[in-house]
Amino acid sequence: MKISEVSKKYDISPDTLRYYEKMGLLPNVKKNSSGIRDYSEADLGWVEFIKCMRSAGLSIEVLARYIELFNLGDGTREERKKILIKERKKLIEKRDAIQQTIDRLEYKIEKYDQTLLEKEQKLIKG
Repeated sequence: MKISEVSKKYDISPDTLRYYEKMGLLPNVKKNSSGIRDYSEADLGWVEFIKCMRSAGLSIEVLARYIELFNLGDGTREERKKILIKERKKLIEKRDAIQQTIDRLEYKIEKYDQTLLEKEQKLIKG
């Protein structure tokens, strides 16, 4: 699959895909005799994984380390698992912080509604 097709399929710019390649996140993308990238199914799996992890907030450096370890083989499973556990913990903390903010906003909105209702009732009785 050509870079333009991958870009469209995963909604990632060709420049971003090239950057990921340069940073070692997609190190095995083959090029045809004309120098045009030809993404394999395995490459597409990595693109999908990288997109998911980036949207979750993982840094390029963390992903590069994970992929480097993956490419070193099964002896790195525990270290890769530790990376994923650490990143999951960060996501859970972010989620909890977001939930606290949502709860606070809900409370504020409720207060606005109560205040508005009280003012309306005073106007009606007034």
